[in-house]
Parts: sequence; C-alpha cells; structure tokens
Amino acid sequence: MNNQKQQKPTLTGQRFKTRKRDEKERFEPSQFQESIVQGLNQTGSDLEAVAKFLDASGSKLDYRRYAETLFDILVAGGMLAPGGTLSEDMTRTEFCLFTAQEDLETMQAYAQVFNKLIRRYKYLEKGFEEEIKKLLLFLKGFTESERNKLAMLTGILLGNGNISASILNSLFNENLVKEGVSAAFAVKLFSTWITEKDINSVAGSLRKVGMDNRLMELFPANKRSCEYFSKYFTDAGLKELSDFARNQQSIGARKELQKELQEQMARGDPQKEIIVFSKEEMKKSNLTEQAMISMIWTSVMSCVEWNKKEELVTEQAIKHLKQYSLLLKAFTSQGLSELSLMLKIQEYCYDNIHFMKAFPKIVVLLYKADVLSEEAILKWYNEAHLAKGKSFFLEQMKKFVEWLKNAEEESESEEEETD
Repeated sequence: MNNQKQQKPTLTGQRFKTRKRDEKERFEPSQFQESIVQGLNQTGSDLEAVAKFLDASGSKLDYRRYAETLFDILVAGGMLAPGGTLSEDMTRTEFCLFTAQEDLETMQAYAQVFNKLIRRYKYLEKGFEEEIKKLLLFLKGFTESERNKLAMLTGILLGNGNISASILNSLFNENLVKEGVSAAFAVKLFSTWITEKDINSVAGSLRKVGMDNRLMELFPANKRSCEYFSKYFTDAGLKELSDFARNQQSIGARKELQKELQEQMARGDPQKEIIVFSKEEMKKSNLTEQAMISMIWTSVMSCVEWNKKEELVTEQAIKHLKQYSLLLKAFTSQGLSELSLMLKIQEYCYDNIHFMKAFPKIVVLLYKADVLSEEAILKWYNEAHLAKGKSFFLEQMKKFVEWLKNAEEESESEEEETD
C-alpha cells in the first residue's frame, strides 16, 4: 500500500504578454485632440511631415474610436459643433485645410495626406466618407474661402476614387439649395473634378450611384429646368456639364416615353391615338423621327411574349408586325428613319437568336406595307448594315435584293420606252 500523500492537481495557464506596439493609449476625446493638435503644430505647414506624423500616431492613438475628431481637426483645425462652427472649449491648430492657401496645388497636397492616411488605416475609409457628407451639410457655417477649399478637395478626392459620388446627396439639402449654396459649391467641385479627370469619367461615377439624373436638384423647384441649369453652368465655364445634364434629361424623357408607349400597346389603345400621342411627344421633347421609330420598334417588340421555337416565332412575328404596320409607317417618312428601322431590325434579330431566320421575312413584310422603301433596303444592303451577323443577313437578303434590282431596271426600261 502506498502511504505517500498524493498531490492535489492544480490549474495552470499560460500568460500572454501584449507587445507594446499593439497597445493603444486610452485617451478621452480632449486628450486625443490635444495630441493631434500638438503634433500638427510641431509639423506646421510641411504636409510630408504631417503625413508621417499621422502614420506614426495611428499605432498609439485610437483612430478607430475618434475618427470624426481626427478629420474635424485636419479640415477645420478643431472639433466642429453642429452647423459647422468650431467648439470654443477645445484646443485648436492653425495648421489645417481651412487655413491653407486657396489653390489647386495645395489642395492636391492635402488630398495626398488623406489618401496616405486612409491607405495606411483602411478602417478609416467609411468614417472619412461620412465626414465629407457631414461637412457638406455644414457648408452654410463656413466662409466662402473655406467652401472653395473644401469643394476643390472633394473634387480631387472624387477624381482619385477616394470617395463615392454618393456624398453629393448632402448637397440636395433643402436649406443649402434654397440659398444657392449647393449650386455655387457644385461649380467649384465639378470644375476641379473635370480638371482632374474628364467629363466621361465624371459621368460614369455619377451613373454608378444614380446621381446622373439628379443634378437639377441643386436648384430650387422654381429654377429646376434644363434651360436654367444649362445657362448657370455654361456661364460658370462648365459647358461640358450642362451638355451632359441636357443629354441625361433627354435620356430620362425617352425612357418615360418608351414606358408609356409600351403601356398603351399593352392596353390595346388604337394605333391612331398612339400616333397622335407620339407626334406630340416628339415635338415636346425635340426628338427626331429616327429616334422615335427606334423607340416604337422596341415598344412593338416588347409588348408580346415570343414563342421560343424558331419555326413558330417567324409566323408569330409577321402576324404581330402586320397589326402595327400603320404605326411604323407613320414614323418612316424620311430615308434616314427607314434606315434606322432596318438597323434596329438587324440588331434585334441578331440579339434574339431565334429571330435570325425571320429577318428577311420581316423586311419583305414591311416593304409590302410601304414602311420600308427599296432605296432604304438597297442602301442597307450595299453599305449601311451593321457588323452584327453581317454575312448571315446579307446572304439571306441576296435573292430579294436581286429581285428589287431587276424590278428597278425593268421600271427604268419601261419609262424609257414610254418617253
């Protein structure tokens, strides 16, 4: 028998040491602000030194918790109270965006400071975008010079892709719009943005976030017209932007018209009523007949559910288009309109593969219904066709085109005999 006293088991654990560089100093907002202000006062207007200071401080200071405080100081020199005024009871610095020189080169340098900071501390990205949105809402509380600097910085950041164009939503604030602050700010912002990139890049960014059709909202309701917008921005040297807005309004009007046409056809409205409506809209929206026939073709082909079998869809298409030949004829009074329709038919048949073999029968039907003339068909065949399915469609049309040419020659011969 073992008389030795057995030792009781004890709980043991491993103690982990936290590396010093992983520890962040716990500061209250005022202490955090004091540290940032002190650092900026030491670096002064040397923006390279500012960037290095911010990079190094991120490992000691809690940027994640105090992101808003950090950005307020970098932009305005101190904490901003609601409305955009500086908090009186907080330490400030004279070295910030709002006290810098009001020129593009200086603003580009500041944009680099923000860019480096956010690239180093990715978690600041969302907070920075929220800061810009807030600053735009505070525009009335800033001086004209401060607004100009902020507008240039925002334009540069948008051009560099550092922030999303969705921040522009803040400019549609009713009070800013009413007092003309939004429009004036937008002039400086877009001027800088287009300088940094170009109008196509700007347009793409606006479309991406659905802002391309909202630019009119920069003005009060009583001034929200294409004419006013165009004059305002053209006078400010931004004709490219006014042209873009005009084009967007035209596209918006076309989409609405397209939708209305499809609804009228779905209801089975008489074609004569659709023709009257379409001609009125053409005049109102300053649309060409070529644009109108393209929309009508799309509407006609969208108002029916097509058979998926190739051998049945041709018969269905011929029957359907025969019903709408009067409508199509009303908007092909010009050679260019006929050619536009030919190209739309070619494109549609190519994009919808089960319509490929229906193409020549559709053309022949519209020729017989006096929608398409032989001149338009021959011009399409000889020189004006699209590249889409070119060889296939030309081969399909070969016999009919030869017949047209022979008929034309016979007609000319008969005229000569008569003379």
